[in-house]
Amino acid sequence: MAEQDNLHDEPHLPSPTLWPIGFAIGIAVLLIGLIINPLWLSTIGGGIALVFGFLWARGATAELRGRAAHVEPERAEARAAAVHPPAGERFSRNKFLEFSTLGLGGVIGGIVTVPVAGFAVLPAFLKQKKHEIDVGPVTDFAEGQWYVATFMFDPSEGDVSRRTAFIRNNGSTGNVPSFTIISNRCAHLGCPVQANGPSGAILGMKDVIEQTKNGKVTLSPTVPAGFGCPCHGGQYDTEGNRTAGPPVRALDRYDFEIKNGHVVLLSTYSVSHVENTGAQAKIHKYKLVGPGEHIDGIEQVFYPLNPPHH
Repeated sequence: MAEQDNLHDEPHLPSPTLWPIGFAIGIAVLLIGLIINPLWLSTIGGGIALVFGFLWARGATAELRGRAAHVEPERAEARAAAVHPPAGERFSRNKFLEFSTLGLGGVIGGIVTVPVAGFAVLPAFLKQKKHEIDVGPVTDFAEGQWYVATFMFDPSEGDVSRRTAFIRNNGSTGNVPSFTIISNRCAHLGCPVQANGPSGAILGMKDVIEQTKNGKVTLSPTVPAGFGCPCHGGQYDTEGNRTAGPPVRALDRYDFEIKNGHVVLLSTYSVSHVENTGAQAKIHKYKLVGPGEHIDGIEQVFYPLNPPHH
């Protein structure tokens, strides 16, 4: 009888396990993924957290589910008697409280994490709007002349979507028009880069204003010696290659196509560097990444994943 009382008084603590550590790692990966890559990294982190969370809960309740099966035969009867519920009860009070605590914790965790994960991950699986920006007919761009083009990335969003690009008509290569179209987003921290040279009225040339399906497009002629960032002094040549300052690569560029005689800008992409100039330029092209990120050399290992872009 004394032995039975001692068994009843023993604290039922779960054995040490690594499952909580795995669960914490999964949550950390999930949170980091919300910033770096909501599509893949957050999904992986959520999966790790779910697996280790399940194993943790399973391990924590193992003694409740199979305590009698893991004790010595002569003690099994006494232990079962110690936790046996009174007549008329389906579960003992201890079991009810422990399962209720685990269940309530799971519900609260789901309420907190599922909406956040859903808002972060779901948009990547949905069809995203494809932007095509008509910046005017090819005839608006004199061959060899640079223009500062200002346009709306998405007219439905208003002025907040206003963008700027530097555009030069390189002439034709095999009857195919060639254009250099450089983004004004600095490759250091994303500040707006400016043309290092006179433009517009200073040159005695008028701006070209076109009304396209994307709204008003302004083309201001310019004669740049290069491009410069007024924020931190980053400098680039006329092909967008970094020449001085803190930027880690060349300026991004726009893909484009000629549609019904108009120049249509497509998505942007990142560039490590450009060899030669104009129509003969060899562009070392990469998937679009954020400002300050290396895309070639040993440094690129520090930027393995990027958030999705339009």
